[in-house]
Amino acid sequence: MTNENTENAPVRFDTKIAVLLRGDLESWQRLNVTAFLVSGLGSELPEVIGEPYADADGTPYLPMFRQPVLVFEGTKEVLAAAHGRVLSRSLPRAVFTADLFATGNDRDNRAAVRAVPRSRLDLVGLAVHGPRNAVDKVLKGARMHP
Repeated sequence: MTNENTENAPVRFDTKIAVLLRGDLESWQRLNVTAFLVSGLGSELPEVIGEPYADADGTPYLPMFRQPVLVFEGTKEVLAAAHGRVLSRSLPRAVFTADLFATGNDRDNRAAVRAVPRSRLDLVGLAVHGPRNAVDKVLKGARMHP
């Protein structure tokens, strides 16, 4: 008997990586915010990173996430509610605020976030990783990005 059936079976993950974007962002902003947010998860959660890639010629490539990143959108209010829920569940998260569009480096980005109390952050994006059901609860009210 072979493992052919299990080798071809779909891979199911008990965790979820999700990005929630504010719905009024421009296309370039959505892409930029998503890239920044997921870099935070990848740097802190080594278990979400898969193995390095190589093509048929043996050219090496960097490893990427081992599971899909689901992208959602919502209103400013949905984002604020999700932020509160992600904090109450102590899930790994990354935030991107509107102020970061005016900065040009990591030092200034961190200073811009640090300058604003949590309750007054002008959130435009949030990334979260955790058990699927917990992430689903954090994202309540959001919809899949079109």
